[in-house]
Amino acid sequence: QVHLVESGGGSVQPGGSLRLSCAVSGFTVDSYAIGWYRQAPGKEREGVSCISSSDNSTYYPDSVKGRFTIARDNAKNTVYLQMNSLKPEDTAVYYCATDKFSTFCSGYYYFAALYATDYKGKGTLVTVSS
Repeated sequence: QVHLVESGGGSVQPGGSLRLSCAVSGFTVDSYAIGWYRQAPGKEREGVSCISSSDNSTYYPDSVKGRFTIARDNAKNTVYLQMNSLKPEDTAVYYCATDKFSTFCSGYYYFAALYATDYKGKGTLVTVSS
């Protein structure tokens, strides 16, 4: 049975950092692409990062590029999202997910599939405020 469990959210001041974790069971994290997306109240979901299993490539939209880093620890079967230089507009619930099919990810079409998948966690809340 597939489970993804996010942790590491919390409250932080602007400019601060957080590291989110996504602990996976039911498959190995190097089998499929895995992504992170977020949803803030009243806003549409936004894909913020993904990592391919096929070539370890990563994707970030311009809104987080240079501030967020995704990484995979195969030994711990966990995917991380390191978030630095956080801004108030980063406030959202963050989800990790996989479509348990794609091995390569990038951009709009991957995240559109990700939003529809059943293979996702319950989310972790990140609040950036002074």
